[in-house]
Amino acid sequence: MQIFKVGGAVRDRLLGKPVTDIDWVVVGATTEEMLAKGYRPVGADFPVFLHPKSGEEYALARTERKSGRGYGGFTFHASPEVTLEEDLIRRDLTINAMAEDDQQNLTDPYHGQRDLEDRILRHVSPAFAEDPLRVLRVARFAARYAGLGFTVAPETLELMRQLSESGELEALTAERSWKEISRALMEDQPQVFIQVLRDCGALKVLMPEVDALFGVPQPEAHHPEIDTGLHTLSVLEQSALHKQPLTVRWACLLHDLGKGLTPEEEWPRHIAHEHTGLKLIKAVNERFKAPKDCQELALLVGKYHTHGHRALELKASTLLELLQSFDVYRRPQRFEEFIAACEMDARGRKGLEQRSYPQADYLRGAARVAREVAVQPLLEKGFKGPELGEALKRERLKALKIYKDAASA
Repeated sequence: MQIFKVGGAVRDRLLGKPVTDIDWVVVGATTEEMLAKGYRPVGADFPVFLHPKSGEEYALARTERKSGRGYGGFTFHASPEVTLEEDLIRRDLTINAMAEDDQQNLTDPYHGQRDLEDRILRHVSPAFAEDPLRVLRVARFAARYAGLGFTVAPETLELMRQLSESGELEALTAERSWKEISRALMEDQPQVFIQVLRDCGALKVLMPEVDALFGVPQPEAHHPEIDTGLHTLSVLEQSALHKQPLTVRWACLLHDLGKGLTPEEEWPRHIAHEHTGLKLIKAVNERFKAPKDCQELALLVGKYHTHGHRALELKASTLLELLQSFDVYRRPQRFEEFIAACEMDARGRKGLEQRSYPQADYLRGAARVAREVAVQPLLEKGFKGPELGEALKRERLKALKIYKDAASA
């Protein structure tokens, strides 16, 4: 029995990055031997075991063969005869197909270290094209390591293009897709993830609503970058630079989908794109079964982001409606995330990345004023039920008018 550290732990150590998760491969062992040493089996599909003390995962060396469609369409073979090189060749990228023993002696049959040095994301073998999830994984690694200068090898991008055209991507489950998408959006350069998916034709399959934004012009006065797709990438880039949470990044990706539906004869204007985009945002939300908080914020940002930009001009009554729509009294954090998404939208424009966004503090102030309206005096006046709600609304409107007048003075 020989035990090797494999995959990301080896890659990140060689890159000088912190090693968090460690995967281990066991060569020359049987299931019975693992059980006898106290390892605990995990699941029924893979020969994977938990270490009796550390709890880390140890997998028997295995080979795999394509047996059906999608991510799960494989049969696995694990036995003491499977070599380390045979186990490594089934992995996705050369930089993930290295192993080291307890003395840090490197086993690198597919030249992963060289590709690390050359900053190349390259597939290990033609079997790469058998797993559609790898399209998303490579795009995610591209987003993670773009800052270090990594790019996708042309031949790997070509395989990804073939996969995108094969119909295999449609076999991915919503859960597996969302896991990769959500992780990619939280990388340092999530816009690279979207760009790589577009470069290989996968964006058109997975998110045609986002792909449709590229080539759609916007008014140059507001959008010096003009192209709506490029604007979306820039907004996503800003969301990462400002360390926004997943909810905000997801909303940033989807906020302008309605512009993809604007008839060409109306370009570059996009009248009512906020309203027309809602059905598209809902469709993307449902396709990937995004978490409820991501779904809700994406719809609200899609519907109201132009309200955010025009906050200083809004009538007090419109401002109150906006606050009510977000339920700022019980869910203040959601409104704060809306403000963040609006600011990222404003900054995601060529040459305007450092612009100030006074609307943010103005909206925060309006929310604070509305929340500070006390209920108790109205209860003491005998208001209750629906009448109490209307009275509270009137008092909040009065407070917002005073706030607006003071801000305009």
